[in-house]
Amino acid sequence: MAVSGPRPSPWFRRHAPAGPVRLRLVCLPHAGGTATFFRSWEGALGAGVEVLATRYPGRQERIAEPCMTDLEPLADAVAEELTGFLDVPVALFGHSMGASVAYEVALRLQRSHPGAVAGLFVSAREAPHLVTPRTVHLRDDDGVLEEVRRLGGSDAALLEDPSLRDILLPPLRADFRIAGTYRAAAPVPVRCPVAAYAGEHDTGAAPDAVRRWSEVSAGPFDLTVMRGGHFYLISERDALLKDLSRRLGQLMVAAS
Repeated sequence: MAVSGPRPSPWFRRHAPAGPVRLRLVCLPHAGGTATFFRSWEGALGAGVEVLATRYPGRQERIAEPCMTDLEPLADAVAEELTGFLDVPVALFGHSMGASVAYEVALRLQRSHPGAVAGLFVSAREAPHLVTPRTVHLRDDDGVLEEVRRLGGSDAALLEDPSLRDILLPPLRADFRIAGTYRAAAPVPVRCPVAAYAGEHDTGAAPDAVRRWSEVSAGPFDLTVMRGGHFYLISERDALLKDLSRRLGQLMVAAS
């Protein structure tokens, strides 16, 4: 579908709604993830919602660019690029590492453009001030692959292909460094509704840990626990999108 409005950006793959854009949902992938992960979300979130799937450097269309290895400059870059898309309210959805990125982007935008962020959706990640440091990025290749297998998800199967492994491992290791070394110094609140999602069997981000995102919400907070593990959003895609669609509809009504 042709997309009008803000100029094209290397940072976002845009999935337009059928009618006029009333709100943009910015989707931030997990460690090793790509914008393609959110391709099936196009048209599934209700009228008026445009999906911006974030393209991290070092993969797919941006494979020639160096990977980023620290969360702060990554959040700076995403927030700066989003300033060209604030003609309508934006909401942020981040899964796993992407939840931490989404939180930091929300903080930056609420400082530079108060009121621009309508909602924050976080998935399968501990609260930012409680993230457990991890050293997966320091393991050898087999050790990194072992962690990907443990978490599950679509990336695990791709990494079993030796012809793809050399391409996929560098961004994966860079992202594991971001995820493993980031921790917010303090629970700075975001001034928008926060909704969190957790897989009931996720051993890395258990529901009780995800619930503590309430400590960075200055407004309404809600936790939804889904069937499944860390990548519950694959098997429970329809349930997740139905819930997101409902919440985004409420945000659009509130903004109108």
